[in-house]
Amino acid sequence: MTTTWAGALLAIGLALAAGTTVQAQTAPAPAPASAPATTQAAAEPLPTADYGNPANWVCFPGAKPNACDIDLSTTVVKADGSMTAEAFKADPKAPVDCFYVYPTVSTDPGVLANLAVEPAERMVVKQQFARFAASCRLYAPVYRQFTLTALAAMMQGHPLPMPGGMRPMITYADVKDAWTWYLEHENHGRGVVLIGHSQGSGLLTQLIAREIDGKPVQARLVSAILMGTSLSVPAGADVGGDFKSVPLCHSASQTGCVIAYASFRETSPPPESSRFGRPRTPGPNLVAACVNPASLSGGEGPLHSYLASGADFIAAAGQTPKPWVAGKAVTTPFVSLPGLLTARCVATPGFNYLAIHINADPASPRTSEIPGDVVVGGQILKDWGLHLIDANLAMGDLVDIVRQQGAAWTAKSR
Repeated sequence: MTTTWAGALLAIGLALAAGTTVQAQTAPAPAPASAPATTQAAAEPLPTADYGNPANWVCFPGAKPNACDIDLSTTVVKADGSMTAEAFKADPKAPVDCFYVYPTVSTDPGVLANLAVEPAERMVVKQQFARFAASCRLYAPVYRQFTLTALAAMMQGHPLPMPGGMRPMITYADVKDAWTWYLEHENHGRGVVLIGHSQGSGLLTQLIAREIDGKPVQARLVSAILMGTSLSVPAGADVGGDFKSVPLCHSASQTGCVIAYASFRETSPPPESSRFGRPRTPGPNLVAACVNPASLSGGEGPLHSYLASGADFIAAAGQTPKPWVAGKAVTTPFVSLPGLLTARCVATPGFNYLAIHINADPASPRTSEIPGDVVVGGQILKDWGLHLIDANLAMGDLVDIVRQQGAAWTAKSR
């Protein structure tokens, strides 16, 4: 598999929104030089993952190595082009926990990923999860997800066979097993925030519906952040659809609620072919939930983004960031651009989505463009929107919301 093809697959694979059911994409993909030849076979049933082993966690408090223990330093670039350094500081006394399920990133050769922490998993927690250490303790299990390799084969019309003896719904089973182990051995009655993106959001939606919604453990739910997915709710309502008793969030002091959204450029709304912005579960009067992290109470608000600054940008295979400020180099892993981006939820016939507005200023030495589109063969796939940077766009807002919700949950629990 060539680097270019692998990069294109990464772009497409991150947009896999289904939890355990995978459907072919409508957008065409470039054909690989040859069909993936490796299949994954198992004569014996796949074993249950041992989440008592820290090696089966991408991030785990105190574990060495820990993929979330990384450099998150940021260059803040103001509209006048001036730059300041921003150090990152975790909170070792954070009162609540965060449990994260990552999106489709594995390039393992078979249908299912293995349980190793590989560069893809380390990359995605750096982009989407590690910064939450400022507000919570971090837990991120490895799980046997549907791989990019299998997605590529499926898109080319020759799906790979599933492993023999596979436990039904192995991806969900792993997440459920990790959650159960966490509750029994690590939680100790603490509040917990569930965080996911794309395939991870789909799996967490199932976990909440089956294991949390309406059950005693729901009292420990600080909030759920489900990015890059289409959570179903009745039009005009905060609860119903996918969840029976977990409402949408409207303030940072509200707990037990959910933040869900899928982002698109304001200038490029979801086309009819988009899988995002429409309800995940079809039904009468159901719409996709949109909660704006920049303004939970509604309306428009400025985004506190943390975008990857250079080569490790999550969409670098399709789009390379232009200089963030003319004549100057950003050398930190992340860049923040205060005042450049704002967001609001937009409802159109058939779609609810988070619209991202760029406050462009041609006179400013700071960039008026941001990368983040899914690009395959030089073409932007508009039906995916800004899926690749759903988390980066609102990272600062979400970290602050979790801090406030954690404090509110802790005060109530006392």
